[in-house]
Amino acid sequence: MTNFQLSVLYLLITLGLYFANKRLYRRFRKLPLMPLVFTPVLLVLLLVFGHISYQNYMGESHWLLWLLGPATIAFAVPVYDNLAIIKRHWMSLSAGVVTATLVAVTSSVWLARLFTLPEAIQRSLAVRSVTTPFALAAAKPLGGQPDLVALFVVVTGVFGMAIGDMLFLRLSIREGMAKGAGFGAASHGAGTARSYELGQQEGVVASLVMMLSGVAMVLAAPLAGWLLF
Repeated sequence: MTNFQLSVLYLLITLGLYFANKRLYRRFRKLPLMPLVFTPVLLVLLLVFGHISYQNYMGESHWLLWLLGPATIAFAVPVYDNLAIIKRHWMSLSAGVVTATLVAVTSSVWLARLFTLPEAIQRSLAVRSVTTPFALAAAKPLGGQPDLVALFVVVTGVFGMAIGDMLFLRLSIREGMAKGAGFGAASHGAGTARSYELGQQEGVVASLVMMLSGVAMVLAAPLAGWLLF
């Protein structure tokens, strides 16, 4: 088979595994079986044990990455449909976005320096808490590496989605809007998907906070690079 045919085959396998995983998750509803957790694990095992290079796998699968942009913008539809909620709580949401952006950037860089990680990793970690399209744009003025940025964003999203409910329970946070804002600010797309499972209001707030946090990160990236590096 040619490289192009192999790339198309890997794309079809990825889609097949994802949709099969979704059906499995609908039936059992266990955290390890969530598509954002289980499907990447299966794909990594496929690449490792199949001795498949990352370049061959991404040949045609890059279209899935391209779809992240339109998928992120699609979150604006339910936000528009629920403008009344946003207008009623705009001050709390704005304060939350600013606080979340500052804490995410400073804590990431501070911890990376505490563990004496290389500067390239520090710069890539700084934008880990916003969704991939925004993170890649914000990483440019910071000097982050796109591959590392994408990896850190995915890990952050999956980890935040996995432990979010437990943290809310431990902290006695029961308000739906607070949960949605937390998921949207800390674990972007993965957290937003989890928020819509909790309820419509939680999902809308998570969508809004995720997008505003992304915009704030892109706008603040040059200043952050000047102050922190």
